[in-house]
Amino acid sequence: MSMTPFTAIVRKDLKLFLSDRAAVTMAFIVPIAIGSFFGAVFSGPRTEGETAKVGIAIVDEDGSAISRGIIASAGTDKNLAVSTGIAGAVREDVRRGRTTVGVIIPKGFGDAAGKAFFSGGEKPQLDLLYDPSHGAELAMVRGVLTQHVMQAVSKEMFSGPGGQKMVDETLARIDELKLAPAQRELLRDMLSSVRRFYQQEGTGSAAQAPGMTLPYAVREEAVTARANVAYNAYAHSFAGMGVQFLLFAAANLGVEILLERQRGQWKRLRSAPLSKLTLLGAKTASMTIVALMSLLVSFGFAIAVWGVRIHGSMLGFLSVAVACALMASAFGLLIAALGRTPAATRGVTTLAVLLMVMLGGAWVPTFVFPQWLQKVTVVIPTRWAMDGIDGMTWRGLGVSSALAPIAVMLGFTLLFGLLAVMSFRWETES
Repeated sequence: MSMTPFTAIVRKDLKLFLSDRAAVTMAFIVPIAIGSFFGAVFSGPRTEGETAKVGIAIVDEDGSAISRGIIASAGTDKNLAVSTGIAGAVREDVRRGRTTVGVIIPKGFGDAAGKAFFSGGEKPQLDLLYDPSHGAELAMVRGVLTQHVMQAVSKEMFSGPGGQKMVDETLARIDELKLAPAQRELLRDMLSSVRRFYQQEGTGSAAQAPGMTLPYAVREEAVTARANVAYNAYAHSFAGMGVQFLLFAAANLGVEILLERQRGQWKRLRSAPLSKLTLLGAKTASMTIVALMSLLVSFGFAIAVWGVRIHGSMLGFLSVAVACALMASAFGLLIAALGRTPAATRGVTTLAVLLMVMLGGAWVPTFVFPQWLQKVTVVIPTRWAMDGIDGMTWRGLGVSSALAPIAVMLGFTLLFGLLAVMSFRWETES
């Protein structure tokens, strides 16, 4: 392979690329902008101790001590931003997306909850109005409310006037309950003990009792590269956008080859003393350089502005980046080989790239996919690119963890390259 024409073609391609303002913007500016946006969306709170709160509106149609206790207890929860309102207005706020979940405490809830607490009566219902686009928040609110309702009901039953009244009423009708005789006597003994507790002097201080709470606390630890190293969502978002737009950059150069062939330039090159291997090798080299530049410039911005760090192996990161750029260039060459016309090929290529990055976890992590789809994505090269870059950045893995992603991407490079060489046409078909 003659190096003089090889380097001349590469140099020409790079000059043409850098002179194309739209192509440069697409390769460098757009991934930085979109990566910054996704990083800001998924980064969570920026200050230590700050948590994102779910907005809920509580409608108190009961007005009991228990319903007031639920509102007061929920208002202290670090996960909730609690407001109150009336049913019609809260429903409209949820419908318009201004409130995530509306909680309606119906009339008679407190009395019914007290009876169910002591004697297993019919359980009252809380009505939850929710925005269907926030299903995850609904599940969280349901779990958090369970704690606050239990705390408010138990506090009132064991230390409030409503509880004393409920004990007296239950004792009066205990023989009517559908319980086994032994269970009825045990319940009578328990309620009698509670009544004596109320009647003792000084039990007014019991009103300050917190009620039943969860018997444990949770300590959460995010497992990242090292202890005390916080997860930086910009690392994943820039990996995703970097992979996406290096594919777009290589695909754009592939479409440019189609344009050159359509203009007859490849027909003229065929008459020159250039082998097919030299020409295709030079095009692959120029695509690889452009794709690698796109990825490294994006990550350079993320490192300088958003504090992204290569916590794992730098050698592993650079090797994954090079393997990814080679895979993208072979993909671009395959586009040039299989494409018929530039216009039609550009549309199909855009769809193919978007599918690859979507299935590869560049937009959202693959763990949110259905189980069967997670298994399918192992045959998508972008999945391995994302795993490799994530491993070398925020996961802090060693170079050995980069070997499998590199091997898979080089395998796709070889596959795409062989298909491109076998399918390449020097002239446009008439």
